[in-house]
Amino acid sequence: MRHLILAIALTCAPAWADEITPDLIADMPPVDILYLGELHDNPWHHETQAEVVSALAPSAMVFEMVTPEVAEGVTGDLLTDKAALRTALDWDNSGWPSFDMYYPIFAASAGAKVYGAQVPRADVRAAIMGEDIAKGFGDGAAQFGLLDDLPMEEQQARESKQFEAHCNALPESMLPGMVLGQRLRDATLAREITRAHMETGGPVIVITGNGHARLDWGAPRLVSADLSQRSIAQLEHQPDESVPYDFFVVTQAAEREDPCNAFKKN
Repeated sequence: MRHLILAIALTCAPAWADEITPDLIADMPPVDILYLGELHDNPWHHETQAEVVSALAPSAMVFEMVTPEVAEGVTGDLLTDKAALRTALDWDNSGWPSFDMYYPIFAASAGAKVYGAQVPRADVRAAIMGEDIAKGFGDGAAQFGLLDDLPMEEQQARESKQFEAHCNALPESMLPGMVLGQRLRDATLAREITRAHMETGGPVIVITGNGHARLDWGAPRLVSADLSQRSIAQLEHQPDESVPYDFFVVTQAAEREDPCNAFKKN
């Protein structure tokens, strides 16, 4: 059984279904941008993404896991050659989970133009260290929100999320920089999503972590309101509070080592 618990909730009017399926999404009103969120190391999340991409045949795909420069070299022929694509993406040195999980999504993308939105590690590190992220981002920094301070309540909430995500082990002085790094990733995603739709006419499917698919803080907030969007998150536990997505699904949890062990060893 692929999913232990599967439930989709529409944030404005709760509705339930057994699982996210291509037919279910196809029955929804079409949108310009569809976010398929994930927990990066969960194989069931990637299986669902591949099924949806294959069924919907979008005009463009935006992957958080690939830089814009590398994505430029991804051709249709490359998408059908697993070994060659893995080498072209330098996946084994990328830090992302197993390519075996991600490749079916790339294969299902054949026929779509592939865009990348990964921010180079050096740029994220610079943001975390408090350097000028707008300068590194280049043109469009204002358009995608990088010149604006966040409202205090949101800034504090984001810092709290970063603290929790890093096992309550980060010095408080690092938290504003961690938020900047996340904002840089969101802005890069929004920029590439916008470019993908402009160049292809859409629809565009976005493969990204759940955090970047948030309607309140993530990339969707930075994309023009002229484009219709839908955000679907894939979670492993039933949330205790409302979630910032149009829909969510609760799936079987992936087997993983406690991520906090890395902090305990130091």
